[in-house]
Amino acid sequence: MADLLTCRTIGKAFGAQSLFSSVSLAIAEGDRIGLIGPNGSGKSTLLKIIGGLVSPDSGEIFRQRHVRSSYLAQEDVFDEDKSCIENLCAAIEEQHLEPAEQRSRAQALLSRAEFPDHDGLAGLLSGGWRKRLAICRALIVRPDLLLMDEPTNHLDLEGILWLEKMLKSSMPESPAAFLMISHDRRFLENTVSRVIELAAVYPEGTLQVNGNYSAFLNKRDIFLEQQQAEEERLANKVRRENEWLSRGPKARTTKAKARKDAAYQLQDDLAELKGRNRSGGKVDISFDATERKTKKLLAASKISKSFEGRQLFANLDLTLSPGSRLGLLGRNGCGKSTLMQILAAANRADDGLKPDSGSIVVADKLRIVSFDQRRQQLDQEQTLRRALAPDGDSVIYQDRVIHVVSWAKRFLFRPDQLETPVARLSGGEQARILIAALMRQPADVLLLDEPTNDLDIPSLDVLEESLNEFPGALVLVTHDRFMLDRLCDQILGFDGKGNASFFADYEQWLRALAEAEKPQAAKKPSAPLTAAEVKKAAKKLSYKDQREYDLMEDSILAAETRQEELEARMHEPELVADPSKLAACWQELETAQQEVARLYRRWEELEQLRNGEM
Repeated sequence: MADLLTCRTIGKAFGAQSLFSSVSLAIAEGDRIGLIGPNGSGKSTLLKIIGGLVSPDSGEIFRQRHVRSSYLAQEDVFDEDKSCIENLCAAIEEQHLEPAEQRSRAQALLSRAEFPDHDGLAGLLSGGWRKRLAICRALIVRPDLLLMDEPTNHLDLEGILWLEKMLKSSMPESPAAFLMISHDRRFLENTVSRVIELAAVYPEGTLQVNGNYSAFLNKRDIFLEQQQAEEERLANKVRRENEWLSRGPKARTTKAKARKDAAYQLQDDLAELKGRNRSGGKVDISFDATERKTKKLLAASKISKSFEGRQLFANLDLTLSPGSRLGLLGRNGCGKSTLMQILAAANRADDGLKPDSGSIVVADKLRIVSFDQRRQQLDQEQTLRRALAPDGDSVIYQDRVIHVVSWAKRFLFRPDQLETPVARLSGGEQARILIAALMRQPADVLLLDEPTNDLDIPSLDVLEESLNEFPGALVLVTHDRFMLDRLCDQILGFDGKGNASFFADYEQWLRALAEAEKPQAAKKPSAPLTAAEVKKAAKKLSYKDQREYDLMEDSILAAETRQEELEARMHEPELVADPSKLAACWQELETAQQEVARLYRRWEELEQLRNGEM
């Protein structure tokens, strides 16, 4: 297939700091590419260069003529006073479509994105729905190349699954190729067919592997092992040549002079290779535990909480012991962070959020340490030095005094960054500051609310290893399915309707959620009716009602089948391309949905008649 875009030896620097140099890549039709790399490697800058938003300092970019690209930024900016559908229509005004076709295209896309209200104001949307709207806006222009910077940010788990489905489906808005930055390893595994890692550890600045994320990991491990072996081989050769040079050979012959020059070149090659191998440093994360032996750290009994008249959870029983690994799952706003705040305040008598009812009992002198996803704990005006070491030029960690420079290096900060204000650091760097603060505090219970946000994949791997070794109790809120699978042995799932239940894993919770959202038929009596009750019930139904009742299940099945057929038709490219046919199909679908709802209501009425309740 033809390349949509080709980059040749492009480079970019900000001031004295070089982000990358000599990066080359090509994007062809059908490519589904994941771009990964350490924080600060220049991924977002490279994406903007490819999208034409930033110019490279060196190199060339060749674009196929008439290729249309669309860029999804990390931050979502809308006209807050306009509706969802108006924001989408505004994105395609330059395509000079008829207003009816603009609106039809926007309606179809919002329906596929499962928006409950197309005319709702953008300014009233939650973070997850704003991200869905931003993705729809990037797709509605029908790009040839879709560029996405962290598209799963702010999406809850259901939103991430929806995005996976959208990227895999074939529809008029589907791009010919996409390139996205993501640190969500399971999302990468499920959506991409090629992975590019941008990192200084590679001789050409990138490692590019065809296949999913697992295939990339295998190839990367092999490459890094070979590069390390090459360093050892080269070091042995340099050692031998240095011994030869130390004997002071006279470069009187051409052969001797060439060997001398080659020896110096070997030294340069070895220094460059060592630099690459050392550039792949990992953040050093290790949580300090109190080593408490108490069997029960925290026990919550029948706790409930409501917010602005809406019940978040009720009668919840929860026990945390050393080694507990609990994951919290649910839609945005369902009460996960509220429960975390209640648990964080459990060992404080008069401070923090409390449940409306129920009780929480904690072990004596229990130490609870929290990670706040909103990062309110960070003073944005502080320097990095003061954020890492609030009380001076050193910190105390595991009863040892560590100088701030050494402490900063553990989290991959350079000494020259120490006077940088926190506000100028990236999201991943700010996340590492908070993790550093957690590590200074011995804990019995760790409460981590979205600790993976903005962390690069190497940092995620180390964070998981450290949490796995932590002997205390862990409560984790994350949409990172890879981390949930690796760490949590139990899931507390919120259904958004005031209920919270325990599950074995996130897939079991998703199945339960899907089952609960299916239209529920009226329940039949749980116990057989007595002869008298049967006689009484029979008198309640006329011949016509009884006949209708006997055929009701078949009627509902036929109506639901028709609804499913129309829902499938809404995704057909031919239909979406014809505004008038799409509008007619949409009207039919609404009618079919109303008929299914009517039949269920009627079935319930007939059940009540049979049971003598009416």
